[in-house]
Amino acid sequence: MTEKTPAAGSIRARVRAEMIDEIKNVARRHVANEGAALSLRAVSRDMGMVSSALYRYFPSRDELLTALIIDAYDSMGEAAETADANVSNRSDVLARWHAVANALRAWSLAQPHEYALIYGSPVPGYAAPRDTVGPATRPVVVLGAILADAYEAGMLTEAGSPPVRNPLRREIAVLSVHIGAKIPPSIMARGMIAWTELFGAISFELFGRIDNTIDERDDWFHYQTRAMATFIGLR
Repeated sequence: MTEKTPAAGSIRARVRAEMIDEIKNVARRHVANEGAALSLRAVSRDMGMVSSALYRYFPSRDELLTALIIDAYDSMGEAAETADANVSNRSDVLARWHAVANALRAWSLAQPHEYALIYGSPVPGYAAPRDTVGPATRPVVVLGAILADAYEAGMLTEAGSPPVRNPLRREIAVLSVHIGAKIPPSIMARGMIAWTELFGAISFELFGRIDNTIDERDDWFHYQTRAMATFIGLR
């Protein structure tokens, strides 16, 4: 029996995919060394290509930046989803919260330049397209699932929460629907406040804001995530 020869189209597609991966890897090294001031000419020079050849894969700097941003969001989202899925007791929402929070911190400390690309200073002249929205919400969807499960278990109530008035209430209700969390707006608001605090804690650590202040970083992060969980109402 003779083996089938791969179709020319599939070979071209594989070669193109490998080239795109190589371009993105070189671009990530530039981002690590120089920040988001990415230059297609510099990337093509490092790859031994003429810049016109690079444009066949990424017609502009913004398209290459978008690809890097989507990859970073997807990688972070996968870390959050895996951490949540690895908690076998699905009713232990507090353990799930801590697992996700710790996974996000670990991912960020391991990829500081990619974290800075998506949560650092905005890139001058760059406007993120809608293609980035789905990947960016992956960790938020994980949080929404934790909140929804806690609410279904009767753990979370609106009691004691400041009232959320329209039009803000409508916006938060839309967000709850968007991430698939069937919870009241006041509970979703508490979750979003905690989510903001979580990324604030990661950013402060990553960008040196607690240098010469807090040395026990693991204990401090765990203390913060416990306080956030208490604020949400997880137990």
